[in-house]
Amino acid sequence: MGVPSIGRRAVAEGLGTLLLVYFGAGAAAITLMLANGTTPATSFSIGIGALGGLGDWFAIGMAFAIIIAAAIYALGRISGAHLNPAVTIALAATRRFPWSDSAVYIMAQCIGAALGSILFALSAGPDAVLVGGLGATAPFPGITMGQAILAEAIGTFVLMLVIMGVAVDSRAPPGFAGLVIGLTVGGVITTTGNIAGASLNPARTFGPYLADTLFGGPNLWVHLPIYIIGPVVGAVAAAFFYDWLTDD
Repeated sequence: MGVPSIGRRAVAEGLGTLLLVYFGAGAAAITLMLANGTTPATSFSIGIGALGGLGDWFAIGMAFAIIIAAAIYALGRISGAHLNPAVTIALAATRRFPWSDSAVYIMAQCIGAALGSILFALSAGPDAVLVGGLGATAPFPGITMGQAILAEAIGTFVLMLVIMGVAVDSRAPPGFAGLVIGLTVGGVITTTGNIAGASLNPARTFGPYLADTLFGGPNLWVHLPIYIIGPVVGAVAAAFFYDWLTDD
């Protein structure tokens, strides 16, 4: 079996990112919807909904972990399952992926993310938009733009480093990439979600932003540079760092 056409690979990338946003960002929206109207358990109001605290972020992180693992195992052999423009750019920057295909992948990922968010809005109803914001990411109160970019860069650095080690490096043991990458995303979200939402992925942020605009949700476009700069810088830095570490 030869390499699938760029069209089929683009469809796989779009579908995988659609699933990531529907189930991952959707979990964040559902958490906000469940917490709507509740009284914070403590004066610290930690975590989405406050009552769940870090448990909220763990649940959201696990939703992302499971769907990312599923998408990688289902679609990885077709497109590589980048599911993230930052990953595509990092692989292209280190000459592991052709720049000529990168624009197609990134467009497919963003379209898939938007469709995933639109489908979630249609599935879950108006509160998913008006209360849950479709799981859109934004810096939390007291977090500056610089802090948010740093958190996104660090989180994506860790994610890309793991991708290099378990999926890109030919010496990695086979069969574990989806599980380990998914759990890495879940862990990063659990720890850093309350800083800037732990997007780690420009498409994951773009999809809910666009759907919120279409359905009358919050206007968060001013924050989009955070979720482009942080993930791209973090992913590219990790890819080059891994090459330096393993250079023989």
